[in-house]
Amino acid sequence: MRIENYLYPETVEEAIQHLKEYKGKAKIVAGGTDLVLWLKSDKVQAEALVDITNIDELQEIKIEKDQLVIGAGVTCTDVSLNKNIKKIFKSLADGCRSVGSPQIRNMATLAGNIVSAQPAADASVNFVALEAKCEVASIEGRRIVNVEDLYLGVGKSAIDSTKEIITKIFIEIPKNNYSTGFERIAPRNSLALPIVNVAIKIEVDNNIITNSKIVTAPVSIVPFRAKNAESYLIGKDITDEKIIELASIEAFNEAKPRDSMLRGTGEYRKVLVKELVYKALEAIKKDLIQEGR
Repeated sequence: MRIENYLYPETVEEAIQHLKEYKGKAKIVAGGTDLVLWLKSDKVQAEALVDITNIDELQEIKIEKDQLVIGAGVTCTDVSLNKNIKKIFKSLADGCRSVGSPQIRNMATLAGNIVSAQPAADASVNFVALEAKCEVASIEGRRIVNVEDLYLGVGKSAIDSTKEIITKIFIEIPKNNYSTGFERIAPRNSLALPIVNVAIKIEVDNNIITNSKIVTAPVSIVPFRAKNAESYLIGKDITDEKIIELASIEAFNEAKPRDSMLRGTGEYRKVLVKELVYKALEAIKKDLIQEGR
């Protein structure tokens, strides 16, 4: 299938109309860092590409009604450099700064990161840990869905980019004291997929943990929540020296990574899960205690 048309809509509604007209043979493109490669290799095919980079509402980063709102066209560079995001969700800024090279970060969008559905994507683990939601627009209207629910498998997204567009990503700013952490190990500092990455959010009330999200990858076909470790931490005192080690062991026990020619043995990466969860929790504990978050 040969690409016959490249379209530049100026509104979400116009973009959706283009998708409808092509009846499943057009695809949304923003940064294109994954899609262009897939088109070249015939992994995906399209008669038309609908470029959404000219749609103003998709380019905003703002805080509104106690939540961070990120437009679907915002790039990884935009997030990694944004002062508000660095302050309120440091893990997300750190994750976006780890993506690819500067050239890729300048093009790759956060919504594209979701639609590509790579479980180890550095933004993906953060979205799940931060309990992000997103607005999805289609010919039927707009709906809000949990980002976590959009990952169906490696490269498999619940978003159909021949019919739908992610327009905004929402992350609620916790009312309790909280902190976030992101850790990553890769063969080198840039231009490499992670061997293991971890994103964590912890909320406390008078040092007692009231909410915990621990997400690691790639240990499953989707970003993996260490739910036993999360549950263990609830009700514990963040200042207790023992809990971080025990939560890390719980995450180790839950993780079931497979052996990989690229990333190493499953047992090796299980150990890395434990170490990275421990490191992220230690940083969060220090932040909560010393900074009074």
